Parts: sequence; structure tokens; C-alpha cells
Amino acid sequence: MKKEAVRFLIGVSLFFWPNPSSLNAASAPNRVVITFGSFSERESALFVAYDQGFFRKYDLDAKLVHVRSGPVALSALSAGESHFYNGSATGSTLGAIAGGLDAVFIAGLINKLSGAFVVNPTIRSPADIKGKNIGVQSMGGGIWMFTMLAFDHWRLDPKRDNIKFRVIGDEAVLAQSIVTQVIDGSYLGYTFASILERQGFRALADLAKLGIPYQGTGIIARRSFLNASPEIAEKVLSALTEAIAFILEPANKAAVMRSMAKGLRLSRVEEAAEGYERAVTLYERRIFPNVDGIRNTIRLLATVNEKIGRIKTEDLVDERFVRKLEQRGFFGK
Repeated sequence: MKKEAVRFLIGVSLFFWPNPSSLNAASAPNRVVITFGSFSERESALFVAYDQGFFRKYDLDAKLVHVRSGPVALSALSAGESHFYNGSATGSTLGAIAGGLDAVFIAGLINKLSGAFVVNPTIRSPADIKGKNIGVQSMGGGIWMFTMLAFDHWRLDPKRDNIKFRVIGDEAVLAQSIVTQVIDGSYLGYTFASILERQGFRALADLAKLGIPYQGTGIIARRSFLNASPEIAEKVLSALTEAIAFILEPANKAAVMRSMAKGLRLSRVEEAAEGYERAVTLYERRIFPNVDGIRNTIRLLATVNEKIGRIKTEDLVDERFVRKLEQRGFFGK
């Protein structure tokens, strides 16, 4: 874990801030580092909370740090280099917790499986994936997890069906790898999936329509930090709750698209249109973690990691902060 923490400091990408040295003061009051490994419209709440000033409203000096994978983010969390991880219930996350990381989900920002499975035009059905090369960002990470959940739904087994995983990079790199035929397909968020569809590639499925229980994007933190600084966790969730409410208000569409385009480094604001339309269907005001979704992930991963199978779902969730926000009326009616 320590080696990965060092790599974290070397390989991160800071959003909106020119001064990486601020990471050295991560323990300062009200200064928080939030990491994220995914790179899609699922991070819209983070981009909007920063760009529209919701973190500042709660006296938070927030730094959003994009890392190349979930394991790097978890290593940073373990080493105290970050305070919160904006991530999913994945093999990496649950494996780290099974290995001793005292982390829990304190909120569920997107409580469903979402995104699209995009393939080259010759693949017309899930059965055609057999024998193909499928791209992921990392083994055990979020994109791998989303892919495995889809395969489980389609009754595909990578080993039996000779499906080869290739570790490529984040969604922007995966999308380009499909175009250049380095891989035959991959999970992609809606923003990048729509760009490829316009180029003639096929979205084999909208995963949100498959009805697969899943804890999508959530906020993860160490229990030790939460117990030491509960007010910081409450402020972070307050800012994100207000950001989600801002996203869900139709009058804010243009502002949300600008924040998304900035965060995703899109060349034109218009390229965020599809991601915006999807984001407003993914978020809900009530940000309780999805316990059933976490349980479903444990079920799937228990077949390959017996330590994960021994985790109790209830031990992975700390709802005290979202319950407090609910009592204060943050989630509306």
C-alpha cells in the first residue's frame, strides 16, 4: 500500500488547481482531498460542487484529484494522503477492506449500475463477446466490476468463454482503443459512449436498464478519520447534496454542462450534452448507500476471493452522516 501511495503523489492529475504542493497540507482544518479514479459523467457532482462553489460554501478547501485507478486511490486513503474516495463497490475496494483497510461507504451518490457496453459493429449480441479482447482500466477496479456484473447478467464466463481482459487506461483511452481496434469493446460512461455511437460503434446495452443491483458511485472514508473529524464528513456530504440538487434543476443545465465539460476536459461544451442527460437520471437527492447493491457485489466476488465473502455488508456502511442530513431536511420531500 505504501508503494502505491508514493505513486499516487507522482501520478495524480489535479483538477482546477495549479498548485499540487497543497497536498502536503492535507491535515489542515477544512482542507480535504477527494480522489476519483473514474472519468465520466458519474463525477458530475464533484465537478459541480467545486465549480459552482458548494465546497466553498461549507468552508472547505477541497482538492479533487484524479488517479489512474481505484487501487491507487485506496492506497492514498490508507496512507492518509486523501480523506475521501469517490468510488464504487469493486473488487479493489472490497479487497482492500477485507485486507484490513478501515473504510466504509458514507454515502451513495449513484445507487445503480450505469453506463454502456460499447463494442465494434461486428458484435451484435452478448454471445458475440466470446473470444474477444475487452478493455478495462485495472483488474478489480470499477470498469472491471461493471463489466463483470454485465457478464454475470449475460451468463458469460471470461475463462470458459475465452474473453481476454486488456488493461488499457481510463475511459478516454478505452474509447480511443475501440476506435483503433486495439480492443473489441469496453464499458464506457454515457459521454464517451455517445461519441463512439456517432462514429458507428454499437452500444450493446445500457446497463442502467438491466436492473442489476449495485452500489455505483459512493463516498468512501476511513472510520478513524470519520471519528476524528465528523464535521468535515458532514460538510463534504452537504456540499455534494447541494450539487446534486443543482444538477437536477433543469434551469441549471447550461451551468452544469460547463462544469462537466471543464472536469472531463472536453474540447466543446456541447460534447457534455449526452452526459448531462444521463446524469440527471442517475442522481437522486437521497444519498443513502445502496446496501443491496453492496451485497450483490460481495456475492459475485466471493466466488474468487473468500476473504471478501466473509465481509458483512452492514460493516461496510456508516449512515450517521446522511441520516443527520435527512433530519435537517437536505433531501427535500
